[in-house]
Amino acid sequence: MESQQYIHRFYREWTSARDLKVIRIRCSETDLLVYSNLNIYDRALSATLKFRKQIEETIKKHPSFLKTLVPIKLRSRYKIINTMIQKSTLAGVGPMAGVAGAIAEFVGLDLLPYTDELIIENGGDIFIRSNKDRTILIYAGEGSPFKDKIKICLRGGDRPFGVCTSSGKVGHSISHGNTDATVIIARSAVTADVFATAVGNIVKNEDNIEEALEFGRTCSELRCGLILIGKKMAAWGDIELV
Repeated sequence: MESQQYIHRFYREWTSARDLKVIRIRCSETDLLVYSNLNIYDRALSATLKFRKQIEETIKKHPSFLKTLVPIKLRSRYKIINTMIQKSTLAGVGPMAGVAGAIAEFVGLDLLPYTDELIIENGGDIFIRSNKDRTILIYAGEGSPFKDKIKICLRGGDRPFGVCTSSGKVGHSISHGNTDATVIIARSAVTADVFATAVGNIVKNEDNIEEALEFGRTCSELRCGLILIGKKMAAWGDIELV
């Protein structure tokens, strides 16, 4: 799992959804911010504990699930584990590249029967189902010329989706690339998470941007993507900057 060291999620100081109630779920390394139109703390905590237990049990039985940076062959009785393996194999990365998106998504799917407005943020990775349009700010680091300038409009609808970000310069997650931010929007948060890592890994410098874009376009499950590196910005798909 992630490092046990506490990570100050400073970006949360910039967020708000005034029409929704907000709760925080902290469980060992997992730290979720949950926005909904109901107080669903108990259900959210129960779901978080359930899925963390499934991942921890898998790691205990199969240590390679935690350590590998490449796809792994494994069948589990847990849907969250099989989904992480399936989507990471599609992206060509290890299954733990999708752990933040997976916890956000599977907790979210457990909660959706009780609320029709739901946003779950887990380390900057987001599971969202909202009737309303929402806007997110992309943090590319203090040294980026795009700092505080890039916002994406997420159109409301009746289907949930995921928005995940990887960076070679910001945050604690492993990245073999050098982007200030790689953002992926996909049908699921697990898919978005593993492909944010995979696409970001390709971009060592500005010369690799086109290769990364082509790789992102190969997956039909991705709605769109955005790459920020130095003074360069590149995007593909159905992305709406505001």
